[in-house]
Amino acid sequence: MVSATELFNSNDEYKCTLSPELQKLAQEELREDENTRTQAIQQVRDWINKHPNIKKCRTDSIFLLRFLRTKKFSVPLTCEMIERYLTIRQLFPDWFTKLDIEDKDIADIIDNGYLVPLPKRDDDGRQVLLSCAGKFDPFKHSSSHMVRVHSLVMEALMDDEVNQIKGYTYINDESGLQMGHISLWSLKDVRNIMKCVQKSSPMRHKNSHFINIPQYAVKIFEFAISLLSDKLKSRIHLDKSIDELKAKVNPKILPEEYGGEGGSLKSMIEDCKKLLREKRDVILALDEMQIDINFKDNPLVSEMNEELGIGVEGSFRKLLVD
Repeated sequence: MVSATELFNSNDEYKCTLSPELQKLAQEELREDENTRTQAIQQVRDWINKHPNIKKCRTDSIFLLRFLRTKKFSVPLTCEMIERYLTIRQLFPDWFTKLDIEDKDIADIIDNGYLVPLPKRDDDGRQVLLSCAGKFDPFKHSSSHMVRVHSLVMEALMDDEVNQIKGYTYINDESGLQMGHISLWSLKDVRNIMKCVQKSSPMRHKNSHFINIPQYAVKIFEFAISLLSDKLKSRIHLDKSIDELKAKVNPKILPEEYGGEGGSLKSMIEDCKKLLREKRDVILALDEMQIDINFKDNPLVSEMNEELGIGVEGSFRKLLVD
């Protein structure tokens, strides 16, 4: 087993263990073959080693493939995303660092079942994540705690090659959503987390289902969705009921509590905690990564700190009041 420290300054040779089906899919959708993969990994590794501002970064093949597969083996776009990924981790440490299943707040949120990876994949072979708003206590935990739980679970899943190639499906159960949840967020934080998800996270977001959205929150969700790219907007589904969801997602993979055959939520939570403990050292080692940031001239810093238009801010506040 490779230790966390061996992932830095790694020059490992990738060994393909993908099934023929996955190799075919990767070639068709991501332009990946053995020659392209080998050359691209080395090119990105060389770029990291020569980058004047990157002081420490994982360079193992699986880590680099997170980004290469997300960007369909465009080396320039991959390098851009890696730079953004390293930068946002330092710009928003409350969201992306010290991600630890042993942290009391994180453990409490996981135990409550707020975010659970389903053990069975959907019909397209994608990893499915179920989030339940009603399982998150907005009077006990902050928006930062919410983001940290998502960041932790995603970091635990992103080195899985099937996930890198197939992508992710999200099921968001908004029953139990209160104004307390919504008031945790400023518009600036909503905008910035959307930008992080779209431009800095090496993940293939394929489908997002929202169910049981309270009527008073529909316009707020529509407003948040409006901040997404057209591609991601087209992958958002606002389902009115569990039955409508089941028409799009195989009910057999859902928890028993949702009328599925995937097992109980309790067992899924225990599986999640086991995975997070197994990945704990590798995830915490990510905090060793470092990039020097020129706060005056860095375009990403300017992008994240740009002032919001008065009209946009006013519209958001009006939605909260209405």
